[in-house]
Amino acid sequence: MSSYKTHSLFALILALLYSFNPLVIALVIIGANVPDFDHKFRKEHVYKLIILGLLVFISLYVLNLPYYVGLIIVFLGVTFYFSEHRSFTHSIPGIIILASAIALMLIWSWQLIVNVTTLSNNYLIAVLIALLSFLFLNKRLLPIFISLFFISVVILQTFEITYIQIVLSLFLGLFSHMVLDATTPAGVKLFSPISSKTYYKNFARVSIFILIVLALIYRIPFLFSLFEIVINY
Repeated sequence: MSSYKTHSLFALILALLYSFNPLVIALVIIGANVPDFDHKFRKEHVYKLIILGLLVFISLYVLNLPYYVGLIIVFLGVTFYFSEHRSFTHSIPGIIILASAIALMLIWSWQLIVNVTTLSNNYLIAVLIALLSFLFLNKRLLPIFISLFFISVVILQTFEITYIQIVLSLFLGLFSHMVLDATTPAGVKLFSPISSKTYYKNFARVSIFILIVLALIYRIPFLFSLFEIVINY
């Protein structure tokens, strides 16, 4: 069975193929740890997620502020609660919905704080991503993740990420989890709940190949620039 360490490392490698932006890399790693919230031993965390969502919803409603963030958190908790392990949350429909929901939660939180406070936008998205990691990352991984994340943000002075990058980063992380689980004997039900057919290592191999090819295509401008630097040097 793939562990959170394996999922996180695989997600890190994939993220680096596409971007050196620490915000993007962090979201890919977080996304890679999300699907296993459907596991029975995570039920306690699911309850906490639902309670948190209700508290956020009530607080924002009382303050007459947009309360959609709370509803999204509740939706995520309910989704994990009713999902059997390695079913919906490990399928293409599932990861599309999860990536969209988590992205909306992050984006709406970002917009809400910017609109109701005078806080500088610098570091704000990094702080929100860090808070997101507290919801979904294993507590043993969390200290290392938070330390390296903020160190990289401060050193690289990277504070920018687009909405589409947020969605795609989370989707890549979620997809990477599904790919790794396909290499295990249990496989994954790729189109659950539409189909119960299970996919195994061949799906994983094809997926990894496609991800590498797409990364190379995406990186062509960077590779040409690097080549020119080497030649000129």
